[in-house]
Amino acid sequence: MTERPSTMERADFLARFGGVFEHSPWIAEAVFDRGLGPETDSAEGLHRAMCAVLRAAPRERKLALIRAHPDLAGRLARRGALTEASRGEQASAGLDACSEEEFARFTELNARYREKFGFPFVMAVKGRCRREILAAFARRIANDPETEFQTALAEIEKIALFRLRELLS
Repeated sequence: MTERPSTMERADFLARFGGVFEHSPWIAEAVFDRGLGPETDSAEGLHRAMCAVLRAAPRERKLALIRAHPDLAGRLARRGALTEASRGEQASAGLDACSEEEFARFTELNARYREKFGFPFVMAVKGRCRREILAAFARRIANDPETEFQTALAEIEKIALFRLRELLS
């Protein structure tokens, strides 16, 4: 790490950490505006501060954050239109190398999931394989909407911690 978050100027902080939560720089903005101290200089400390902002946000803002995530092995991925972080995470799980059969299964599950819940299936896929992801997908689609809303937020928090650890290594 070249510079500690607590010593960064606002523009530099936002440039570096504004994308930790997918297309939702408002979280990093709020963390910076609340003030940064030495406790935010580690990935875990900055993660705690960012998650506190997320958890205090109104439900509609949380829903917008969930909806900002791309489908796993979806059309955006196939077109190469993911954020750099999402592209790397999906590739680490082999989602960029799906067979046509796997892609068809992901496409079907993505559609069913979105129809049921109104937002995309979100899972921290780093360190997972396609088989595990498909199994979780099939299991979670049976959840009730509130359970799945909370599960998606918990997965987003995991994704953010992975991203922060990478940024602050």
